[in-house]
Amino acid sequence: MSDFLADERTPWPRRLWDIGSVLALEELWEAGHWQAHNVLSSSACDWQHHELKAILGRDAGLGDKDLRREITNLLSKPLLDPSPERRRLKEVIGHLRPGYLDRWVTAIAVEEANRVKPERFSRTVAAHLLDLGYSGLHLRNWARGLKTARVTATDIAESAAELARARTQTFDVLVALDKVPHRELAEPLPNWLDKGKVGAWLREHGHNTAGFRTGGGFVHQLQALDPLGAADQARQLLDRMTARSEFLRGRRGGVLPLPFIWVAGYDTPVPLEPPARGVDVLSLVYEGHLYKVDSRERIDDALELAAVSNRGPLAPAVAGGWAAVESLLVHPDDPRGDGERSGKAVAADRMASIIACSWPRAELTTLAHRHAPAQPDALSEAVAACTANRERARLVADALRAGGPEALALKYTAAAQRMAALVQNPGKQLAEVNHAFRIAMRRLYRTRNIILHGGATQGVALDASLRTAAPLLGAGLDRIVHASYTEELDPLDLAARAEVALQLVDGETGLATVDLLEPPR
Repeated sequence: MSDFLADERTPWPRRLWDIGSVLALEELWEAGHWQAHNVLSSSACDWQHHELKAILGRDAGLGDKDLRREITNLLSKPLLDPSPERRRLKEVIGHLRPGYLDRWVTAIAVEEANRVKPERFSRTVAAHLLDLGYSGLHLRNWARGLKTARVTATDIAESAAELARARTQTFDVLVALDKVPHRELAEPLPNWLDKGKVGAWLREHGHNTAGFRTGGGFVHQLQALDPLGAADQARQLLDRMTARSEFLRGRRGGVLPLPFIWVAGYDTPVPLEPPARGVDVLSLVYEGHLYKVDSRERIDDALELAAVSNRGPLAPAVAGGWAAVESLLVHPDDPRGDGERSGKAVAADRMASIIACSWPRAELTTLAHRHAPAQPDALSEAVAACTANRERARLVADALRAGGPEALALKYTAAAQRMAALVQNPGKQLAEVNHAFRIAMRRLYRTRNIILHGGATQGVALDASLRTAAPLLGAGLDRIVHASYTEELDPLDLAARAEVALQLVDGETGLATVDLLEPPR
């Protein structure tokens, strides 16, 4: 489970690619409002409706009786705003959320042969707890504790259900400022502290103030499930404050915070700069183009647009990330009208195909580097002799095809099991991951429309949309950049190559899973 509670160093194939079922239903309920206001198209909502119905069919958290029957019934009908069905959906979500993981406890407490696969269970639990508002670090520490205790699957499910039942707490969070333009507007506010009181607050809560300098600060009382969740809320409040300061004349952008946030009861100052969201484009380094900025191509513009997706405020991060996708993967001859792939949605599907085709080699290469037998074996020696990741990936794929996951000496075997299933049935496995990537990228597109066309920056799935899509965005941009620099290949041509590869893999042409984005030979 720790794999899916990612930090900024976790590679994209090991991250969560989807949100939880409860939040997905809340997102669908919200979509009805935006459809009624012409922010989301009927085809976009119909697609979302159809895909969610298919996904929820496998979710044990929906129960197996009356609750599931009611949800299935509602998902077979339009959910326009206003409508009786949409009002009923809101009530059903209220009944679904409280016992969601408790129903998973029941589903797990069966014989191992009849249980859902461990990876699906882990993804489901991790996504639901993150959707509830727990911070990734808090959940990683929780998962490590369970692993150290060597608990059973049922113990994990019960512990997760206990977390889900927890209520939010009130946290006092200090945001200290270095520069405070128009101080006279801050001083009357009840949560303002002058510089002397800021120092006293820090000392009272056990923090070192040696060499500390500040112009004052605000103490926010915030409701959260853990201290880092409260710190993240404080960051968002600060983003709003600094955004307002950009409208000043003479002191434009003058609100300047200190580089840390302090949470009462949490011993360590929290960095003001949030962890990167995983939009990694490593080809800029590998192909030697990090500092080559003299030319101005479409890809350069896309990278500038997407850069804010890593650390920027939520709304600009979503808007910039989608703008990068659209700028590269939309063409005037794309389908028009109100079809399922009409408009700009086709760009999400193209990006998903590129990411899906990059997944096998990325994961197989990681396994090649992590294969560590007690004594060197034929595979480890062959991998060490390779000069290219493509050949390393091919060696691991061959080993998994011949010997299954046990062919690799790994500390954790979940990734080897995934890749063993892939090499045995590439078409089926790639179709499934491509489907997951389409959902994530289309969610990013819908969220962007809610922000830019609806003028709303507080969508129910805004944070989760970026959490799931940002690493995938980086993976897709990385392959687009690589193809451009090494082949001078247009992004639309790369997308066409990926779409064809997904149809031909492991067929009569002999196209291998490690060659999906390579030019035909």
